[in-house]
Amino acid sequence: MADFFDNSMFSQYRDYIYEQSGISFSDSNRSILESRLKERLRMHKIETPKEYFDMLKKDDGETRSFLDSITTNLTRFFRNQAHYDAFINYVIPDLVDFKKKNGMPQKLVLWSAGCSTGEEPYTNAMVLKEHLPPGYDFTILASDLSLKSLMKAQEGTYNGNMVRNIPDNYLKKYFTQQGDNYTIKDEIKKHVRFDYHNLKFDSGQRNIDCIFCRNVLIYFDEAAQKNVVDQFYSAMAPHSFLFIGHSESLFGMDTPFKFIKTDWACLYGKLLK
Repeated sequence: MADFFDNSMFSQYRDYIYEQSGISFSDSNRSILESRLKERLRMHKIETPKEYFDMLKKDDGETRSFLDSITTNLTRFFRNQAHYDAFINYVIPDLVDFKKKNGMPQKLVLWSAGCSTGEEPYTNAMVLKEHLPPGYDFTILASDLSLKSLMKAQEGTYNGNMVRNIPDNYLKKYFTQQGDNYTIKDEIKKHVRFDYHNLKFDSGQRNIDCIFCRNVLIYFDEAAQKNVVDQFYSAMAPHSFLFIGHSESLFGMDTPFKFIKTDWACLYGKLLK
């Protein structure tokens, strides 16, 4: 294995990946990088990692495809129910009340950052459809580094195993079944906009009411995490909320986000004083 991918070459790849995406590869997950790299070499009929590395530096499209191949797209509908309990019982009522008190338009804008194959943004859309007051509108921005995942998300079709966490009433109401496949209905799809985005860079979005970025920060080192969190803060409305993964934390990070402990789950807020 060392002949295929020596320490020097590994360091060059690791640095390039970090420079392009902020994703940090350590020695402990080197085998994942090696496996994905071999796949790309076979695809392009290239013999050595050095040849492929030279190709990456000259081809932005291949760099995007390579970054796509090394990201792990593990997700599911209604992932971490405690977060959705807090979203339904705390965040949605708070935002609706805040906008009403301040005479703001009856609309929420959410961002699902690192949306993978679409289960999270579609879950969020179904929950908002069920729990927002009548006449309330909403938009969900859904982004990912993987173009392949985004194409699957836009299609919005999932097999029976992938929808097993969806409550029956949601499944019957918001999906069309064809055999073992379930396709999200247009009344949900129309609220979700998918887009390619690298979290290392500013999205250009502003006044987001709530961001879901769960189990993404774990792929970044401290400096890259701080950069992503700062970008989120700039993108969010003056009174807004942030969900990160249950194993992730902003503890020890120099950030103006406020820690919020609800009866259901913990989250973070950008709150007006």
